[in-house]
Formats: sequence, C-alpha cells, structure tokens
Amino acid sequence: MSMAATPLTSALITLVIAALLTALIVPLVRRVGLHYGLFDPPDSRKQHDVPMVRLGGIGMVAGFSLALAFTWARGGFGTLAPDRDQLIWTTLAGALCYFVIGLADDLFALPPLPRLAGQVAVAVVVWSEGVRIGAIDLPLGWFGLPSLAFPLPDSLSLLATVIWLVGITNAINWIDGLDGLAAGVGGIAAVGLLSVSFSLQQSAAGLLAAALAGACLGFLRHNFNPARIFMGDGGSYFLGFALAAISIVGPAKGLTTVSLLFPLLILSLPLADMSAVIMGRLSEGHSPFYPDRRHLHHRLLRAGFSHRRTVLLIYAFTQWLAALALVAANVELRFLWLALATAVLIGAVMGSRRQRRLLGDSASNTIPCDAECDPKP
Repeated sequence: MSMAATPLTSALITLVIAALLTALIVPLVRRVGLHYGLFDPPDSRKQHDVPMVRLGGIGMVAGFSLALAFTWARGGFGTLAPDRDQLIWTTLAGALCYFVIGLADDLFALPPLPRLAGQVAVAVVVWSEGVRIGAIDLPLGWFGLPSLAFPLPDSLSLLATVIWLVGITNAINWIDGLDGLAAGVGGIAAVGLLSVSFSLQQSAAGLLAAALAGACLGFLRHNFNPARIFMGDGGSYFLGFALAAISIVGPAKGLTTVSLLFPLLILSLPLADMSAVIMGRLSEGHSPFYPDRRHLHHRLLRAGFSHRRTVLLIYAFTQWLAALALVAANVELRFLWLALATAVLIGAVMGSRRQRRLLGDSASNTIPCDAECDPKP
C-alpha cells in the first residue's frame, strides 16, 4: 500500500522504523568496535572508566538511511518535483559526506583545520546543488504589516549557507560532552523541525526530520547515562549537518512569509553555547579550537548538578524553545504545546534546584572537590 496519501502517517512510521533499526544496529557496531580495538580508553582526564566505542554514528546513519529507503520504496515521498527531488538527494549526500569527515577523525584523529576545510568544501558543493539560503525574509505579517523578503546575491547566499551548515554542525558536535546530550538535543530539534515542516506543507523535509528523530531516539537507548557507546564525531557531524540542511530545505525554503527564525529558535541553545565558548576563548587569546571546560554542561556540572540532571535540564530548555518555534509557525494546538513545554521546563528547573540543595547539604560533610575535577562513578 502506498504511503503517499498520508504524509503524517508516513512520518510516524519512518520515525519508528529508524528508532528500531538504530537501536538494533548500535550494539552490533559496539561489538565490532570492541573486537577490533576501536574504542576510547579511559584515563584520569575523561569521565568514563571503561573502554567506550566512539563509532555509534554508524548505527545512526544506518537506521536513518534504511528507514528513508523503506519510506521511499513505499511511496512515502509521493511524486516530488524535480527540484525538490534534487534537494532531498543533495541533503542526504551532504550528511553522508559530513559523517565520513567525522568518522575519519574518530579513526585517525584529524587536526581541526583539515576537518573545517572539508566541512566548508562540502557546504560549498551542497550550495551549488541548490541547498542554499537564498533570501532573508522578515515575517512582518505577524504585526499586521506586509512581509518583506530580501533576495541575497550569490556571494552572500554562499557565505550565509556555509556559515549556517558549518556552524550548526559544530554547535552539535561541541555539546556532545555528556552521555545522551547531543542525541537528546538533536532528537528534540528534529521533532520540532518535523512539526514545523508539516505545518508549512514541506512533507519531504518532514520525513527527513522524522528519520533523524528516530535515529536519535534509537541511539539514546544505548547512549543515555551511563552510556555504553558514543556517537563520535561521525555521528555528531552527521546529526548537525542533517539538522542544518533540513531546516533550509524545509521551514526556511520557498515561503516568503517564513524566515530562518524557526530553526534558529529550535537550535538557539547549542548555537548560543558555541558562540559564548568561542568568544571566551578568543578574549583570552586562545584558538577557537582550544580545549577547555566552558560549555554550558560543564558550567552546570560545576554548579553542583548531577550528570543526568544537567542533561535533563538542557533537554527541558530545548523542548521549550522548540515549542516557541511551533507558536511562531502557527502550528495547530501551538499554545497547548507551549503550555506543556513551559510546565516541563518549570518542573525540571525546580527539581534540579531541589537536587542541588540536597547534594550541597551532602557535600558539606565531605572533602570538597576541585571545580575542574571529573565526576567519578
């Protein structure tokens, strides 16, 4: 039976299939990695105390790709216009290229500049194939005014697209510092893009987002604290690029009343974290790639929150930002979703503060740990 007539059902089926396949494939990847010694050994500087395979991105890519292949074979994408068909294939090809760059770093520890050069090169090729930010739109219709669109010349379009693709990719990569953090934030962002894409009748982009959300969900089965496998740079590069590209071919593509506001809202937390880290490093005369512990999750850990509570708190804030994007996109029942997201955020903040007080009372009777020390199990 064709799935083309029911795009939302297709998206849900795609999400479930991607989650199941990823959850089944990741343990196989872990066993292969352990067998061949492809793991990150523990040491005093790291938070894990057992060998951790960093190739979980392979399982995510496999689950994502197989789920989309099933949906495509069953007619879930319908009959796409040639230009939309090309955008989908270009997005998939770009995501796989970014995965290969990250996987090479996982296996061979590439220096930062060659990785960045590869990311920029792939982004340029993707732009040349039509996945691009072609205009900056101001949705003034929300304020009762005519909406304005400012078409970008090719040079500015290329620059904006490269910054967007490379920036979001590295933002997701840089928050991948705690068990389950990048996968959870990426999964929430993918669900937000799924909802916004379908509300704007961009079903093809919605299906890509559904497969990505499923892959994140399936991977979390093995990556939430205590993690049994890491996604590695291959997984985080793939996840970041896919989110960035889907936001271009979906919510920010082809509608004059829509701008990059929606994906910016959904992804604002990792983008803000990356920007703050870069500015802090530059202000002290360091390279943007200088390793330190400035990220938001590091700050929350130093503030006294537990590993899991830190991750859950960032989840709560991300889903609240995604709910704001749903309101901006006029999604059905948007204010209900925002109210629920707000309640979740308030509950997470109150629960975290309560746990912090309890931990503080307990710590007052123990020898204090240096602010930069790694938590021990």
